[in-house]
Amino acid sequence: MSDDRPFAGQRPARKFDSPEPPLDRDRATAELKRFLDLALRSMGLSLEYEITSAAGEGDAANAGDLVISFKGEDQDLLLERNGELLLALEYVAHRWLKLDPRLHDRVRFDCGDYRTTRLEELKLSARVAAQRVRETGQEFRFNPMSSRERRIIHLELSGAAGIRTASEGSGDRRQLVIYPASSKPNHRS
Repeated sequence: MSDDRPFAGQRPARKFDSPEPPLDRDRATAELKRFLDLALRSMGLSLEYEITSAAGEGDAANAGDLVISFKGEDQDLLLERNGELLLALEYVAHRWLKLDPRLHDRVRFDCGDYRTTRLEELKLSARVAAQRVRETGQEFRFNPMSSRERRIIHLELSGAAGIRTASEGSGDRRQLVIYPASSKPNHRS
């Protein structure tokens, strides 16, 4: 008898065969205001925030995304340790909104253009590393990074001539590797 249920404590496999659900921007904006007012007051942070649509950022692929920008006396606290508190607030906001995981990238937190600058740095690093791989024929391995940052690099290099990308490792040690297109795939996890 076959039982497709997961073992106790095991999460069921996620299947995303259906299209990405739409982001209810009005509901998300109202809930974000409720969450941020409560969180910032409870944490005693002297910060203001603004919720805007990414449609004005000139990237049609991001149209309709929500960007929450912070400023104020305590903005340095959000950016300490590579934006750890900023990212933690974003994570809790996603949980508060009960967002489908496919929508997480559609609601982003930023402070002092930290995330925007980091995005551009990652894209530039990806292009430079890809060129190095093409010229030397040697793989390039990035330091461990978050799944979001690996995804940015994968997307930046998708379709790039002469190279291919793969993520290797597990947990917080997972790395993105750029290989010459002619090398054989590595089957490590």
